[in-house]
Amino acid sequence: MNFNAVNQSPYVKTTRLFPEDLPKLIQEMNASYTETSLAINDRTIGIYPTTRPAITGNGYFFTGKKQQSLRQIYNFTTTADIPIGFKLNKIFRIIQGYGTYNSGTSVFGLIFGTNVAIPGQISFFIDTDVSQDSDLLKFVVDGAAPALASGVIVLEWISNV
Repeated sequence: MNFNAVNQSPYVKTTRLFPEDLPKLIQEMNASYTETSLAINDRTIGIYPTTRPAITGNGYFFTGKKQQSLRQIYNFTTTADIPIGFKLNKIFRIIQGYGTYNSGTSVFGLIFGTNVAIPGQISFFIDTDVSQDSDLLKFVVDGAAPALASGVIVLEWISNV
């Protein structure tokens, strides 16, 4: 199977022959820097902050040009609403949401994107809050779901800017 992939693996040359001629050396040094920075920047950035979003390094092409996503995590110990720090109508799109929680003895996954109780599960969704400057993560807890001690939710979105 041959796919015409958008990206190629980031590659930095391991050896380079630098010319002695100064103008050609400048050209080679500039090319070297560009190749190195492109290879370094073409990767997912593994930063998961709680106090403000981080650029992920993930690229999306919904509009024909690259849009980078942002990511933030939200820790919780109850199923009370959690302000997400922005309004949904101020961003382009939520890309993904996922999370886990523990009961003190076991770890469980959270289901994103439903406001309907699922037997034996805890799920979450984002709801608008007209009275606040931030929309909210809201939980739906089925009565048969394992007890909650603590957990974390990861949201990734694309900004309008």
